[in-house]
Amino acid sequence: MTPNEPIKETDSAATEVSGIRPLAGAWAWLPRLATLALTLITLDYLLNLGYLSFVTQVESQFFYTVVTLMLPLVFVMWPAWGQSKRTSPPWYDIVLFAGAFATCSYFVYNATDIIDLGWEYAAPRNAMIMSFVLWAFVIEATRRAGGLPIAIIVGLASIYPIFADVMPGPIKGFPSSWPQTAIYHAMSRESIMGIPLQAFANLVIGFLLFGVALQKTGGGKFFINLAFALLGHVRGGPAKVSIFSSGLMGSMSGSVITNVLTTGVLSIPAMRRVGIGRSYAAGVEACASTGGVLMPPVMGATAFIMASFLNIPYGDIAMAAAIPSVLYFLGLFIQIDAYAARHELKGLPKDELPSTKQTLKEGWYFIFVFILLIWMLFVLRQEAIAPFYATALLLIINQVLPYQRWGWAEVKDFFLGAAKLFAELIAILSGVGLLVGALSVTGLSGTIANDLIYLAGGSTLVLLFMGAATSFILGIGMTVTAAYIFLAVALAPALVNGGGMNALAVHLFILYWGMLSYITPPVALGAFAAATLAGARPMATGFQAMRLGSIIYFIPFLFVLNPALILQGSAIQILYVFTEAVIGVVLIAGAMQGYLLGVGNLCRHTLLQWPLRAALIVAGLAVAIPGGGPVPMTHAQLWLTAAVFGLPALALAFWFNRPGRAPVAG
Repeated sequence: MTPNEPIKETDSAATEVSGIRPLAGAWAWLPRLATLALTLITLDYLLNLGYLSFVTQVESQFFYTVVTLMLPLVFVMWPAWGQSKRTSPPWYDIVLFAGAFATCSYFVYNATDIIDLGWEYAAPRNAMIMSFVLWAFVIEATRRAGGLPIAIIVGLASIYPIFADVMPGPIKGFPSSWPQTAIYHAMSRESIMGIPLQAFANLVIGFLLFGVALQKTGGGKFFINLAFALLGHVRGGPAKVSIFSSGLMGSMSGSVITNVLTTGVLSIPAMRRVGIGRSYAAGVEACASTGGVLMPPVMGATAFIMASFLNIPYGDIAMAAAIPSVLYFLGLFIQIDAYAARHELKGLPKDELPSTKQTLKEGWYFIFVFILLIWMLFVLRQEAIAPFYATALLLIINQVLPYQRWGWAEVKDFFLGAAKLFAELIAILSGVGLLVGALSVTGLSGTIANDLIYLAGGSTLVLLFMGAATSFILGIGMTVTAAYIFLAVALAPALVNGGGMNALAVHLFILYWGMLSYITPPVALGAFAAATLAGARPMATGFQAMRLGSIIYFIPFLFVLNPALILQGSAIQILYVFTEAVIGVVLIAGAMQGYLLGVGNLCRHTLLQWPLRAALIVAGLAVAIPGGGPVPMTHAQLWLTAAVFGLPALALAFWFNRPGRAPVAG
């Protein structure tokens, strides 16, 4: 890196969605044209323009049209098995594409009759047959885009209604015949066309377009350059750059893996340059990328589906997620700073970093566009159309300024990149819709909450731990969105109705614990992706990420036990609880890394460092956890516990770090 030279964004295959067929020629135009058509139809529907009323006249017809445009693309873009180097699909995938398009088009054409004649309860024979065909296409598309594990889960769950009456007690439900189940899946508003797909059609499309446009216009490069310019020179600077850049990139991309592979190619080598170990550097990137998906203003598709489940504006969810994400990144920042201080790591030389002035000169409009998006989200409350306006403004400014101006190749790349995201999400959301529909038609979604409360013995804390474990396990085998949807139907009612908890806090709790599988062994997909870039051992990276992201294991319990942390309370209460949480995070993060801000090195006495650090972790938890309610200790008792453990530990740490005192080997 030469002085003041901007850090270049790497166009590597790593940023591509794994397993996608590299289409070329006429076949590459198919997803591009489908994306263009989807964008125009969505705008016509959301703005009520009426130009395309033949497919947007009825809401369900619009939803079927979205599926018709995107679901068949899965058979063209994803090979049946493994990787493919073919630039055109084989004959059988062309047949599947045509069949899926014809099947979905049938439902678009008959959308009005489905509603007016009540086909979801009693459909004609041809509609019943087409329902079976759509059912099969959705499961296969889910397998290709989401993987075999989620397809097996969805497939088995989707046939559950047929055998519901012979299932054991807790999962016994009302049975349905094969035809009844098929038409319910295809034509009801509770299955394939349920809340997940409705949220995608109404909210997610615009935000995905905005995210792709931001990346393709150089937004990722701008945020990385800005992070290096501002933080690259401080102690542990490249690791702090990773937090800043990955947080912003993850917020707009909504994908942990994509985030790791986009920012990690720059941040990990920079961390290595200042002396940070391979597995630690990879762990930092994995944690930062995971936290980015939980950070407003754009939090990925799951947050929009949450808004539909709770029937509240997306802006409310983004606001609620602000303090938890701040606490997470604060904990991560403190751990990295403590690690750098303890190991005396320097930053990069200033003359090797990008110029802040030049970076802002070339990329100021990215910040301006974000401000417009936030204003429309939180002031005007225009969640559905805000990203379209932001995208339009971004592209106009981008074409006026000379730095990242698009040519024809970039336009084609934009529509192809959006098509990959759209097709993948439609396939997964349609598949998960089958699972939700199976719970709905059998009545299990209403009784499973009572069963869970019974298993927990009426204890809210036990129910929370059960929810955390279930969310984590499902997050291993399913995408975060899929795991969240299942738990929002099955578990959330138990916590809200049986545990008396805040509904928004419960849904965010589920989302956070579903994300933890990205940094927690034995799976830790985010950590493993970062390990590949760093040349580190995957499991060692997973454990480093788990340690670095330790705060995220506590934060969901903090805000679900005290919703003031998600802005559900008075201003004084929010400030008080936030202050307590910050103190707790500082103590826990410092103890985890062996260096406490304002105190110094906690490892100067080899033998006593472990009880000292453990005492500070206990003190931090006692300060941060709200007393009363489900917690078996009062607020005063928790603060007394914090004092008993924390004050002697702090006194000892100050004693060991007094000037002139040498480290003690024990």
